[in-house]
Amino acid sequence: MRTASTVALLVVVAALVGCDGGSRADLDEIKKGQKDLLAKLDNVEKVVQQMKAAPAAPARPQVDPNKVYNIPLTDAQVKGPKDAKVTIVEFSDFQCPFCKQATPLVDDALKAYPKDVNLVFKQFPLTSIHPYALPAAKAAVAAGKQGKFWQMHDIMFENNTQLTQDKLKEYAGKIGLDVARWEKDVASPEVQAQIDRESQEARAADVTGTPTIFVGGKRLQNRSPDGFKQAIEEAMKAKEGGRG
Repeated sequence: MRTASTVALLVVVAALVGCDGGSRADLDEIKKGQKDLLAKLDNVEKVVQQMKAAPAAPARPQVDPNKVYNIPLTDAQVKGPKDAKVTIVEFSDFQCPFCKQATPLVDDALKAYPKDVNLVFKQFPLTSIHPYALPAAKAAVAAGKQGKFWQMHDIMFENNTQLTQDKLKEYAGKIGLDVARWEKDVASPEVQAQIDRESQEARAADVTGTPTIFVGGKRLQNRSPDGFKQAIEEAMKAKEGGRG
């Protein structure tokens, strides 16, 4: 339905030209323009109606900031003491620029609590927007089979805009892997199964993007040095309280 004000405006314009003694050619030109404008309005109205009929995008689930998630830690890559009081779990994507930015923050938190905090790194490649995320995840898991997960982790984040297969192979050689064995592991169902398992664990913990970090089972809300410190201190108190 065209708006009444638009139609009325077109009628008034035509009337004014007539009253002003404009030529027949002028009037024909205005009528042609009027016809074109009305056609464009019809198209706009069709688009609006289509937008109204389209289903609304699903709202992001509301996450309870105080909820403690029980995230499996078996078969995971761990940095820091095995018997740490507090575990940081990071779901990450090697092609994600925000994950790269988070890496030094996590490392600083580990340095600040060398005996009390460790890091568990889990794969959550966002394949719909990062075409190299899955190959990079496979590269890291395969490197872990030779005890060099963290070396591959570091070199890929340092170069996370260059994660083609040729580059990944180059990094594997640079960190001292048996490249032939690494390539075989990269292509193995076992490596893919681990990535699938960790991605499922992410979804079970209401993870929708990267990086998503948990401290003592709670989702980190403030991704900053102060935010890490506060979350770690609260997790340590909770652990001590649980023992009491």
